[in-house]
Amino acid sequence: MNVPIYPGSSSFIPGDTPFGFYDYDPQFQTDADKVVTFCSRRLGYPIMEVELQDLNFYAAFEEAVTTYGNELYAYQVRDNMLTLEGAPTTLDLNNALITPNMATIVRLSQQYGEEAGVGGNVNYYSGSIVLTSSIQDYDLAQWATSNGIAGGIEVKQVFFYPLPAINQMYAPYGGFAGLGGVPSAGIYGGGMLGSGYGTGYLMMPLSYDMSTLQAIEMSNQVRLSNYSFQLINNKLRIFPIPLGEDTHGGRIWFNYIKIEDRLLNSVSENPNGGIITNPSNAPYGNPTYSLINSIGRQWIFEYCLALCKEMLGYVRGKYSTVPIPDQNMTLNQSDLLSSATADRAALIERLRLYLDDMSKKSQLERRKDESEFRRQEIMNVPMVIYIG
Repeated sequence: MNVPIYPGSSSFIPGDTPFGFYDYDPQFQTDADKVVTFCSRRLGYPIMEVELQDLNFYAAFEEAVTTYGNELYAYQVRDNMLTLEGAPTTLDLNNALITPNMATIVRLSQQYGEEAGVGGNVNYYSGSIVLTSSIQDYDLAQWATSNGIAGGIEVKQVFFYPLPAINQMYAPYGGFAGLGGVPSAGIYGGGMLGSGYGTGYLMMPLSYDMSTLQAIEMSNQVRLSNYSFQLINNKLRIFPIPLGEDTHGGRIWFNYIKIEDRLLNSVSENPNGGIITNPSNAPYGNPTYSLINSIGRQWIFEYCLALCKEMLGYVRGKYSTVPIPDQNMTLNQSDLLSSATADRAALIERLRLYLDDMSKKSQLERRKDESEFRRQEIMNVPMVIYIG
């Protein structure tokens, strides 16, 4: 049986890795052969033969670096997605310092303003219906269909108000009774009442104007037909019931939005793929190996060893027993595979916990705790009382 084994040394050249992501990084070239020596010795060489070639070690090394970058940048995307969403995909985020912004949060909160009529991305439209004598109920959904509006409408405001009290208060002739039997409060000017010699008038207190407005409104509610409406499922019921003079073109105006606008305007199409819309197009690339610190490199070395264990386990699984004089030698495939699986899972978990500890949320919580502990420590310092 002729099984290729590790010869005891290696010499890395660009092109020896499957993808070549880091082949021309000088630090990667230097560490590649060191990693081969490290992994082979951890696998038992030279006491035991290692049925791997240098290319297998290089592939594991490249995969370990890429896995480290994937975990790191996936966490960066998750931690900064509210800031990154909508930014150009042409950015180089690998070594960028990201300052949080409010753009996405404002975009999310604009819809609350939309419901209040002070923001959002849905247009308001104006419509009207003609009043008909003795007809109290009007179907605005049917009105929308007759006006060619597909998908229905949502009425936001109905302009159906009585004459404002202020218009009834300042009647053109002071002293004459206003609408509903309430005397008008002044003439021509704001707050003016009565007249003296020449062009002199008496300025009344503002509280007088307010009480007069309230009196007019109360009089209209009690003595006259109250103007109001009820809107349920776009069925408009108006009060009072229209009279005969309403058949001559009287209208009620209202503001509405098209329901389909709320759905369609919430999606911004990006056919050219020019902005970040999800984690898959956030512009993070593979890490620059020479910029990874010793903490990251040690993780990469250990993960590379776990991958090499896995490869060696699969190789030895092909030759479960090796015949030797007078007996068969059983290889340790199962031990290698179980150890590799456990090591990889533990390393991934360790890296994710580390990144989670470095998140903005964790750092702010740690700073808050430090501030609280510092405050408690200061409170234990004796307060010296000075007597002058």
